Amino acid sequence: MAAGGGAVKTGSFTHDGQRLVYDEYGEGRDVVVLLPGLLLSRKMQDPLARSLAEHGCRVISLDLLGHGESDRPVDMWRYSMPLFGEQVIGLLDHLDVRRAVVGGTSLGANVTLEAAMLAPGRMQGLIVEMPVLDNALVACALFFTPMLVGFTFGAPVARLIGKGARLVPRGLHTLWDVGLDWASQDPAPSAAVLQGLFFGRTAPPRHQRKTIKSRALVIGHPRDPVHPFNDSDMLVRELPNARLVEASSIFELRLTPERLTGDIADFVQECWHPKPDGGHAPRRSAGGGRARRGTQRLRRDDA
Repeated sequence: MAAGGGAVKTGSFTHDGQRLVYDEYGEGRDVVVLLPGLLLSRKMQDPLARSLAEHGCRVISLDLLGHGESDRPVDMWRYSMPLFGEQVIGLLDHLDVRRAVVGGTSLGANVTLEAAMLAPGRMQGLIVEMPVLDNALVACALFFTPMLVGFTFGAPVARLIGKGARLVPRGLHTLWDVGLDWASQDPAPSAAVLQGLFFGRTAPPRHQRKTIKSRALVIGHPRDPVHPFNDSDMLVRELPNARLVEASSIFELRLTPERLTGDIADFVQECWHPKPDGGHAPRRSAGGGRARRGTQRLRRDDA
């Protein structure tokens, strides 16, 4: 498969005794690492990875432990946000990459923050889509607790559903494939992932987040209690070099990605090739408006 003028290459490496799988797109010098959402595979970032590769980037999309094709042990102690952050740094070490723009969605957004805390000198920039922070606590408990119970006590039913999902043809749409892959998973490792995250922290605490100096593009959206817009807005207020872009919905980057993909590509370009005066390149919405730094934000209907 072609991506940015080259084939998509799949590789793997061993981190802490576990095999982690990644895809590599493009061959540019500007490196971007993309991370998926909770219990989703790296396939969810495939369209964005291809677009950034077409813009000349080298893009690495990683399956964290317990996700996608990476190993999926059933030991809950193997799963935590800090450990996921270490896996990102392990990927950079494996590829001999000194610095990268690192980004992710939901779980991947929080892992991005963990990686920035672990190795700030290796972060060329951060793309934080739909972070899950202080304002999401109750909604996450209500949403993920039944899922954990289902994976644990309803494992036979979940395995039966997974067996059926594995028979369904793929290729209709990326979201379709990612959803089928999610339904096809063995429930035991998925339960272990949720248990590990429940007993650990969801993200670096507020006082640590305030020390992250990397440029950051934060993408939030309304009407989603698990990824509340207030968390994105709060994060931009905490990070000294962040700006906020408001998506129209949780699905914009997946179904109508042109505007947000353009913002992300421009941001990556800015991170690797900043203007001589240190300023920020213009950002424009579909309506021609500019993104604002700090607490101001870009909406679809800005003029």
